[in-house]
Amino acid sequence: MKGKTVVVTGANSGIGKATATALAARGATIYMVCRNRRRGENARRDIITATKNTNIHLMLCDLSSMGSIQAFGTSMREQLESIDVLINNAGAVFGSRQLSLDGLELTFALNHVGYFLTAHYLLDLLRKGESKRIVNVASMGHKSVKKVDFENLQNERNYKQLKVYCESKLYNIYFTRILAEKLKKEKITVNCLHPGVVSTNFGSSASWYLSKIMMPLGRTFMITPEKGAETSIYLASSENVKNITGKYFDKQRETIPARLAMDDKNAKRIWDETIKITGIKEFGKVVEEFTFI
Repeated sequence: MKGKTVVVTGANSGIGKATATALAARGATIYMVCRNRRRGENARRDIITATKNTNIHLMLCDLSSMGSIQAFGTSMREQLESIDVLINNAGAVFGSRQLSLDGLELTFALNHVGYFLTAHYLLDLLRKGESKRIVNVASMGHKSVKKVDFENLQNERNYKQLKVYCESKLYNIYFTRILAEKLKKEKITVNCLHPGVVSTNFGSSASWYLSKIMMPLGRTFMITPEKGAETSIYLASSENVKNITGKYFDKQRETIPARLAMDDKNAKRIWDETIKITGIKEFGKVVEEFTFI
């Protein structure tokens, strides 16, 4: 990874920080995308101390906000000529239904639209890179979803935190599969993964019961963030997957996701709905004068 430029979202803690640290140790230049400046700066210093790599940069962005992602993308294109790898890692579960600044259900906005728009605004830079890889952190939780309710994508009815989270992870797989097909001719690979059940602060925004009772009890059986980052690192750096695209990985091995995740019609419909929501005219083609209100 020496000389490569890697963007990692949600890099201030957990799997994202472990991923950024490991790739920095291999000589990559890291752009950490974080919402909170203090936490981001603390994590950046930790990574520099651990790896002796000073090419670690902090970019502030609220990945649940379309306008914030647009501004972040503009800033990145002003600073860089190219990037090699984008790792869409940031995600959360929310104990109650909340709305993003754009009026979207917050889990959908952060976990799905955040991936979608970050890739959109950075695609031109990836096109000019060498490795040309997009890695999306999904979850085996997608297997619990039995159907996609297109009339209730924003979960206005019957909100259940884990159900909504698992739906967003299903959409990550749909996004991976559609985007991989669209970018095949450009030789940009797009893959997704299940990181494992990892002990992080992931559930801190969940309900009291999940964050204070279930998560602490479950940590006995969870793996470390470093272990959870292994497949992200593998997809970002291994020569073994340089020509593989549109696939789902677990424990650094390509595997088959749930049958629902392989539904092409659903995948295309989620893509089309997201295009409408975001107002994008053409994915990967940035119109600088367009600004989200």
